[in-house]
Amino acid sequence: MKGSSRPNLHLALVHYPVTNKNGDVIASAVTNLDLHDIARAARTYGVKSFYVVTPLEDQITLVNQLVSYWISGAGAVYNPKRRQALELIRIKNDLEAVISDISALPGSTGVPRTVVTSAATKRAVVSFSGLRRMLHDGFPYLLVFGTAWGLAETLIASADFALAPIQGATLYNHLSVRSAAAIILDRLLRPRDME
Repeated sequence: MKGSSRPNLHLALVHYPVTNKNGDVIASAVTNLDLHDIARAARTYGVKSFYVVTPLEDQITLVNQLVSYWISGAGAVYNPKRRQALELIRIKNDLEAVISDISALPGSTGVPRTVVTSAATKRAVVSFSGLRRMLHDGFPYLLVFGTAWGLAETLIASADFALAPIQGATLYNHLSVRSAAAIILDRLLRPRDME
């Protein structure tokens, strides 16, 4: 498995369990812009699939309607490039269902290794360069992003790895999840000849 040329990377955008600004565990609402922008970044960088994780039926209905419009409705004709990006989206109730789905994909090499993201994690982290190297070991990886004020601590603690937080040029560190996803994908998957 060593030396796979294209990383077997999947993304998950988690809406539950996440926290609010008081640290309470909540379910957050799906945001249209997050779906479009993360799907476009995922397609640009060759991510295999993009999972939207929510147990809320009204949010699942919303995502299904949005994705359907862009991949088989009028939006598919109006903007074929957007269709190509949104075709990556899969909807699951929880992270366990995402892991099972990836494990069952044709040609799967096993259960994906989970990598959580956080602006301020309390556990040991893997660096961007370290994860970049790991992505070529032939195993599937699932990069997990949180909405609201970030992933619940129980989810962070259960992951295989935590990615180092993005460090900007100032002490301010409150990026939108779609901005963070784009930065992280660029740092991990940018072709080496572009560095």
